[in-house]
Amino acid sequence: MVTSPSNPVVITGMGAVTPAGCTLTDFWSGLRAGRSTAAPLTHMDLSQHQVRFGCRVHGIDHADLLSAKEVRRMDPFAHYGTVAALTAHRDAGSPAPDPGRTAIVVGNAVGGRWTSDEESRNYTEFGPKRVNPLMPLMTMPNAVAALLAMKLGWQGPALSIATTCASGVDAVGQAMMLLHTNQADVVLAGGAESTLTPVTLAGFGNLNAVSTRNDAPELASRPFDTDRDGFVMGEGSGFFVLERLDDARARGAVPYAVVAGYGASTDAYHLSMPRDDGAGAVAAMSAAISDAGLVPSDIVHVNAHGTSTPHNDRAEATALRKLFGPDGPPVTSIKGAIGHLIGAAGAVEAIATVLAMRETEVPPTANHAQLEPGMEIDVVHNEPRPIASGPALSNSFGFGGHNACLVVTPL
Repeated sequence: MVTSPSNPVVITGMGAVTPAGCTLTDFWSGLRAGRSTAAPLTHMDLSQHQVRFGCRVHGIDHADLLSAKEVRRMDPFAHYGTVAALTAHRDAGSPAPDPGRTAIVVGNAVGGRWTSDEESRNYTEFGPKRVNPLMPLMTMPNAVAALLAMKLGWQGPALSIATTCASGVDAVGQAMMLLHTNQADVVLAGGAESTLTPVTLAGFGNLNAVSTRNDAPELASRPFDTDRDGFVMGEGSGFFVLERLDDARARGAVPYAVVAGYGASTDAYHLSMPRDDGAGAVAAMSAAISDAGLVPSDIVHVNAHGTSTPHNDRAEATALRKLFGPDGPPVTSIKGAIGHLIGAAGAVEAIATVLAMRETEVPPTANHAQLEPGMEIDVVHNEPRPIASGPALSNSFGFGGHNACLVVTPL
């Protein structure tokens, strides 16, 4: 069975572990509130750092999914990813297909950063014998895919995608392809990341990519705002269960939405900055909309990449204006609320896009007060905005010039 317009790829389960909440209900409520989750990072010594805050995950509940021993043997990124994915699997009704007809695709940018940093300190302070023998297994970027395969007994492809901040969307795009080409019947796809470590914060701080509003972290992430000064780092995970519609209906599942289109491009321009003209972003957005069999005027809402960095937001606004014209759809960026989840960002933001479509309202862009002159896009701020239920676009643009976009539509 190959996917056709009459048998599209659908979402039957979702799971999120985010700074705004670790259930879909809490996550959506947090986004609707339009408040930032950024706060001082007091669990580690950042006294010499120029950036001392971020958006952390709190209140994650894994008791019925993972044992305490399993969690101890996981880096936080794997912990978040495994919980989000198993939650999505349960949300989908715990599908149990032929183990060989399954697939797992996980987006991640850097792997087990917490474990890598901690064991480097152990090595420096105490010598090689104090390095955790599980370190290689805890830091490998494919840890989430491997752990999920073992937990579920799934024996099909278990893949890891590393396209920096576009990783989560690219993982869903690859999952679509596996279903379109009949290489799997059920796919778990998403992204996971935990990079709130002293070394990572120092690196991004020295790169001048992150906000330095240490005295007011809750105001730091300001997508598309004229007063923005950099992104705020977050952590978390988001996962989908994807199936073909006929298979989902055959087992009685009720889909959330259709994943109708995927598009990707590469700027081939710079390792950290996007093209000023937004050409790569336009190419990815156009490809996703075309893949869905739509035209730009069909899109009713855009969940933007919107990092709150000066160059990125300006380039994305330019791309949106080029593609949609002066009367484009309402735009939001949830990074104002939860920060930038790096390799998990695209998957978590795609979940937000699906929820916005189902709830027929767009959550506000936290901290957005005044649009930078010349951007000329319709940024939702202050409070949620009602919309019609219709096709929505979710954007993810990463370091290295990676651009990836998804179009989701109502069933």
